[in-house]
Amino acid sequence: MNVHLLNKSLFWFQKNNNRKQEQLKYKLLQHLYTSGPSPVAMLCDTLSISTPTAVKLLSEMNREKIVEKKGQGESIGGRRPDLFRLRRHVLFVLCIDIELFKTSMVIVDNNNNFITQVKSVAVPLSRNRSAFFESLLVHVRELIDSANIGSGWLIGCSIGMPGLINTQSGENFSYLLDETGRMSLREAFEQHLGLPVVIQNDVKGSALAELRVGHAKGKKNVLVILMDWGIGLGIIMDGKVQQGSSGFSGEMGHMPFAENGELCYCGKHGCLETVASGMTLSKIARQGILSGQNSIINDLSNKEVYRIETELIIRAANNGDQYSIQLLSNIGTNLGKGISILIQLFNPELVILSGKIAAARQYITLPMQQAINTYCMTQIREKTQIVSSELGDQSRLLGYAAEGISQFFDAMIAQAKAG
Repeated sequence: MNVHLLNKSLFWFQKNNNRKQEQLKYKLLQHLYTSGPSPVAMLCDTLSISTPTAVKLLSEMNREKIVEKKGQGESIGGRRPDLFRLRRHVLFVLCIDIELFKTSMVIVDNNNNFITQVKSVAVPLSRNRSAFFESLLVHVRELIDSANIGSGWLIGCSIGMPGLINTQSGENFSYLLDETGRMSLREAFEQHLGLPVVIQNDVKGSALAELRVGHAKGKKNVLVILMDWGIGLGIIMDGKVQQGSSGFSGEMGHMPFAENGELCYCGKHGCLETVASGMTLSKIARQGILSGQNSIINDLSNKEVYRIETELIIRAANNGDQYSIQLLSNIGTNLGKGISILIQLFNPELVILSGKIAAARQYITLPMQQAINTYCMTQIREKTQIVSSELGDQSRLLGYAAEGISQFFDAMIAQAKAG
């Protein structure tokens, strides 16, 4: 994260701090952010510092209104220890979730509080950066103006979006490509926003949200399947979201699946997304309605075929529409075959289904489970639990906030160490 873009006058710590103390303070805050309320003994063990040093740092940051006492922990002999945590509204991050046809944004604080309403706007992805930024920036400025952050600190912008995103270079190789030769997408965002920017693939945000506040909390080896217009995979191994060497891990939707299958937008034939994604689900439903298929989808869409999307098909299924139920069943079966491969490769303790298609619940999970029973080895399958996410559509924004704040701490620690 390019923290050099931040206003140095907003830095909290007193100017007489030496670099080592500053580094320790950021490490301490990073631990409190990641692990939550902690006793002094845990902070000493984690940071390898003495009790007097930890108490001194906490006292200073308590006076500076950065940390506070929050209850007491369990006793291990003697009196119960005080717990310390980050105060609310110390750090703020602007989180933007860019989808194919809409963009959502919110400002989140360091304790996962949404301090603004989630603002969803019709700013679709395209290949033209200028048009995209022109539409987006108006809404971003309105959101920041409405936040009334006051003396708080907006430390950056964390963005999630579909596509092949290189987390090192900050480039998206699938969207907003027209000015790639001049500057990376991250640099373009930083230029327009005047803030440090972090960009990641949307499914990584889903996985991080599940790891911090969802079903994956406290787990070590988990797969998060994001089922929206496309299909993505978030890989949690040893309790960490895996990026791969360039940030490209988890392109589950482009696994070869159907021999001599349809052409995928990636240029390959027979990808899993061509038979199991939200885009495919909508496409098949539209084709069926246009060919005269009897379904209440026709009524729910007011006979406007372009309105037929995943949510509408699920609504029809919930109303007993057999055509919709069969479509979702087919999607679930194909997803189950794909997930069987992943279970045998990664041997996860948990698979979490998230995204718009996951809202279909039993209409996809039952055929999915049947496919897993059929195609997955029993000894591996029996050790894997499959659940639907409980976090909702806006959960990715929490994942983006976690990534942005974590990278901020990493950057500030590195800067303090470098002197």
